[in-house]
Amino acid sequence: MQSILVCQPSDLSIDWAQRVINKHHSDIVVVNVVILSVDIGTTTRIRIKVEHNRPKIFPEKWFVKLPSLAWQAKLITALPRLLHTEVRFYNEVARPETLRLPHFLAGQSEFGKGAVLVLSDLSDIGFVPGNPSDALTFTQAARVVKQLASFHAHFWNKPHFAQRYQWLAGPVRRLEDFLGTLFAVPLLKRGLHKAAEHVPIELHVQAMNYARQRKKVMRFLQDAPQTLVHHDCHPGNLFWDESKPGLLDWQLVRFGEGIGDIAYFLATSLNPETRRLHEVELIKLYTQCLKDYDIEYVDFDNLFERYRAHLIYPFEAMLVTLSIGGMMDIDCNLELIRRTTAAVADLDAFATVPLS
Repeated sequence: MQSILVCQPSDLSIDWAQRVINKHHSDIVVVNVVILSVDIGTTTRIRIKVEHNRPKIFPEKWFVKLPSLAWQAKLITALPRLLHTEVRFYNEVARPETLRLPHFLAGQSEFGKGAVLVLSDLSDIGFVPGNPSDALTFTQAARVVKQLASFHAHFWNKPHFAQRYQWLAGPVRRLEDFLGTLFAVPLLKRGLHKAAEHVPIELHVQAMNYARQRKKVMRFLQDAPQTLVHHDCHPGNLFWDESKPGLLDWQLVRFGEGIGDIAYFLATSLNPETRRLHEVELIKLYTQCLKDYDIEYVDFDNLFERYRAHLIYPFEAMLVTLSIGGMMDIDCNLELIRRTTAAVADLDAFATVPLS
């Protein structure tokens, strides 16, 4: 198998693009590669145009993800091998019948050598990418909730899936959880300092108490029926095919509790006013969708309590993102901190988890 691993945008040559296309069509000839844009965050994201002799049967605009060239992001993402996880997700797990996804063209990862993911550029196929600070309407949120319910139901509490995809709960995930707990106190402390007035002082105290006991809280949040979860459902990781949503950026995919995705999504994607007005209805919708997929023993009251508890994670994630820096546009990051802070405060999330 011809390797498609590269290290930086300048490595995306005609020869490299030809190796990608050869995985699909041996009679297509690449004549030019043009870099359209480079965006550096948690990964290095590159949009390119690949000119070839059969544009009607294979896309010419591609979206390429490489490990981040930003040192802060690289420190956080390299050890838990987040891009490697996403490449493996597309190669082994992703199925269009369970979730709307970008068109996957190629992906490869090797320990110690790096990883590369190649997708069709969303704009080239009529899809519109989301922005992290987008505020969704109730109708849009309901469509995302329905799609998450469908995805969760497909993998819900099924041991054979857990056995088949053991790597999603293996050493890499355990290392990620360990690092999250190890650095929780300094990262949250720095994040709260940088967020300043965006987080009320009473939540500063609760957040630091949580950070010191994070391992215990994470065990509590994992003590539930397991399914496959995205674990990073903010509006910047959505795309839209007219009114139909899909999900991008599967670096954090894992086994977990489905309502955690709903909590992350509602806390980050809705203005506080919209969330307050509709979150009960949306969680009832999620509950009913699971029942429609024949998932047993789901109960709204229990799911709502678990929803409250899981709001802590998006709050933490946005503060850690701010603490590290260079992973998200600062204005978008602060807006998501405002939203997640409101959700945690409104529902007294810290009171739902075992903290001494």
